[in-house]
Amino acid sequence: MTFKQKTHRYYLQLLQDKIDVFKDMIAALTEDSKNDAKGSAGDKHETALSMMHIEQEKLNRKLREVIDQKVILDKIDLDSVAQTIIVGSLVKANGILLYLSVALPKINIEGINIIALSPQSPLGSKLIGNRVGFTFEINTTKYTIEEIT
Repeated sequence: MTFKQKTHRYYLQLLQDKIDVFKDMIAALTEDSKNDAKGSAGDKHETALSMMHIEQEKLNRKLREVIDQKVILDKIDLDSVAQTIIVGSLVKANGILLYLSVALPKINIEGINIIALSPQSPLGSKLIGNRVGFTFEINTTKYTIEEIT
């Protein structure tokens, strides 16, 4: 398995774990609201149900966002190695590894830090379509693309 495949698999697992957590939280809220509906009455009951419903909506929104991110990762062809940077490229710039996919937390694999970023981010938009040797500047920091996998 290549380092790029390990990176991709790690991020997929990270997203799947988030999906599972959100689904569990939504299920628990649903169960709580059913139990609350059986044993309560009055204004406090209605307020509690409303708060649970609002929280459920927030969790559902977050769940959809994570599922959308996973869909983007699922579409990445790990076997393609482009000469120019595309979505799915693992890019080394200034000694930093950048995974152009979706904005996700920094991870560490085999002692190496990887930052996942979206093509819409300031750095991602500078990278997309460029080749090894391309130099650019963001916030007074100069970057040079060293490697694309």
